[in-house]
Amino acid sequence: MSGLLALMDDVAAIAKVAAASVDDVAAAAGKAGAKTAGVLIDDAAVTPKYVQGFAPARELPIIWRITRGSLFNKLVILLPLAMLLANFAPWLITPLLMLGGSYLCFEGAEKIFHVLFPHADHKVAEDMEVKDPGHLEEKKVKGAIKTDFILSAEIMTIALSVIEAPSIWIQAATLAVVGVGVTVAVYGSVALIVKMDDVGLYIAQNGRTGLGQALGRGLVAVMPWLLWLLSVVGTAAMLWVGGSIVIHGLEVLGWPWLYDEIHHLAVAFAQMVPAQFEAAAEWVATATMDGIAGLAWGLVLIPIATRIIGPLIGAVTGKSAAH
Repeated sequence: MSGLLALMDDVAAIAKVAAASVDDVAAAAGKAGAKTAGVLIDDAAVTPKYVQGFAPARELPIIWRITRGSLFNKLVILLPLAMLLANFAPWLITPLLMLGGSYLCFEGAEKIFHVLFPHADHKVAEDMEVKDPGHLEEKKVKGAIKTDFILSAEIMTIALSVIEAPSIWIQAATLAVVGVGVTVAVYGSVALIVKMDDVGLYIAQNGRTGLGQALGRGLVAVMPWLLWLLSVVGTAAMLWVGGSIVIHGLEVLGWPWLYDEIHHLAVAFAQMVPAQFEAAAEWVATATMDGIAGLAWGLVLIPIATRIIGPLIGAVTGKSAAH
């Protein structure tokens, strides 16, 4: 009897530890998820373009294929790499974060540069040359998964940098939760977005009331504007997140000047508004200045990436590296 009671005590103790571990994972995952919000917005903004031009029946299967590729990127490739990095080369986390932040700055700046100075889109031209829909779908899915890999690497690195876990197992579990959670959030949202016009069309054609039909037509009409707004927000998020990562990285590596100047200016701006709005004003000012710095850094990177890095990658791989 005493043995059974001892066993029950052991089981209860294990259960308490497990429950505490679950709480630790949930808390850390929530904190990491909040830190990656800007990259998630960009990911959600980028993905819908990969299903444009396909039959409505192929949209959800394409998104599902990209989702599976994203989970493979995060859980099979990036999670083990992140754990090796955290436990054997933690000093590399900040430089890698800055590298990913620089990529986000480059992407955001290039989008703005393209709007201000339109030029031929080589990828669109290549897609127009592909006559086989199946081959084009395969090409689009592979391109989306490659883009996702870069964004996923940034998400996992950001998450890794803010996780304070008592053990390697909780750290790994937290990264896995973050990886699955953000993938479901991003591609679930994308699925809703790309099918919303189909939902609107169905309601417009089959609605039993004039109000319902008008609502359906409104959904169809508003979707292009929603996609445009999502693209704008995604670009702003890239510059804000990328700029803040690079600036914070410089501060961590011993060059705090820009970080300190932005902080002082944000505090000074916040003091100009009523006290109840100071925190929000300081955040907006900081995000705005981070975004401006990110845009400036991205514009510097455009010629470096397109004239030096791109051709170098093309020479190594034997393929065109045009963005």
